[in-house]
Amino acid sequence: MPTEDRRGASSTPGRGNGAQALVESRALIAGGLAALFALVVGLVGFEGYRPSLAGDRSVAVFAAVTSGIAAGAGFVAGYLQTIRGTHSWLSARPLARQIVDGAALVVVHASIAVMSSLVVFRIFQDAFFGLTVDSYAGGVMLAIAAGIAAYASYDSGARINASTIALLLAGFMASGMLVSMLAAENPLWWHIMFSELGTGTAGQTSFWTFNTTITTSGVILTTLSAFVTRDLKLWADALDRRDEAVGRARRRFLRPRAAVVRWSLIGIGFCMMGIGLVTLHASEPVHTFFVRLLTAILLVLLLGIPLWAPGYPRAFYVFTYGAVVLLAGAAYLWFPLRYYNLTALELAAAGIVFSWLVVFIRNTTAVTGTAAAPGHEETQPVNGATPPEPAS
Repeated sequence: MPTEDRRGASSTPGRGNGAQALVESRALIAGGLAALFALVVGLVGFEGYRPSLAGDRSVAVFAAVTSGIAAGAGFVAGYLQTIRGTHSWLSARPLARQIVDGAALVVVHASIAVMSSLVVFRIFQDAFFGLTVDSYAGGVMLAIAAGIAAYASYDSGARINASTIALLLAGFMASGMLVSMLAAENPLWWHIMFSELGTGTAGQTSFWTFNTTITTSGVILTTLSAFVTRDLKLWADALDRRDEAVGRARRRFLRPRAAVVRWSLIGIGFCMMGIGLVTLHASEPVHTFFVRLLTAILLVLLLGIPLWAPGYPRAFYVFTYGAVVLLAGAAYLWFPLRYYNLTALELAAAGIVFSWLVVFIRNTTAVTGTAAAPGHEETQPVNGATPPEPAS
């Protein structure tokens, strides 16, 4: 007999396992179809010549294109599944917001597949110097790359939650910046500042990669805010119900402040979009304004995190204030010590901030007891558990 938890949702034994198996089955089908598509592309595209693993008209170029298409299509298929089940609340938002968020996530998955293909085949070309392959071997290589991309992207879309988006965001930012640095035509760009990659003086490839990565990451951060806000609201509601059950007055001070966290993340996201859209050379005052505003919002979020998100493990708060200390130390090393230049400061700050963001999201998921389980109608406390009592 299926039982009803206190939210009224059915909790039939084995239902979650069946949903998980369905996701895996569909992900394999997506991977198989993508592999077949890429194999045909390879057989036709490499007909009549032997491509190298990297370079012009190489396996890497074809793999980047086919893997990007496969990853994008696979993610869309998986994402459509999750908004019909696990995160059905996403479909209730304005259509324009759904399109923008969905498009940004597609870009992230496709870009990761493209950049991974280019890097992996470049490494293998360096390892097997001078190697060329025929159309059959090339087609098989494309099939493997596209199949993996479609499988992983479908799985990501079907199981998407705050934690996966945070990890994707960090990975996308890191890979995009790395590609932008490697593609820079001016090898001494780092003597100036990190934003120099987005000015065009480092080359068009570096310019577009840098600014597209920054702008898309800003959009993804606003998408992430929706997941985090929902988790914190569910947690706050659960606290209110528990207080009512024991006759305790509704807490006013130490309670999750979902709105503050939401608008902080949205503000940081819009600042990142501003930084990417308004380059340093286009308008230095506007570009600098977005950088300073982002810094101010971030400090408000970090310094006030015990008020915005009470009840987290003490280790998380120690980590948060440790991150603030590291940011201050990194700034001090730049000025007044002049130990390194502005580029090093920006890289250090980006690493610290995104590390904190991933840890924050994972702690939110753990503390609120929420998880994305394919087949459930909404994100809710696992096994009906209530969140821990915030420390007073």
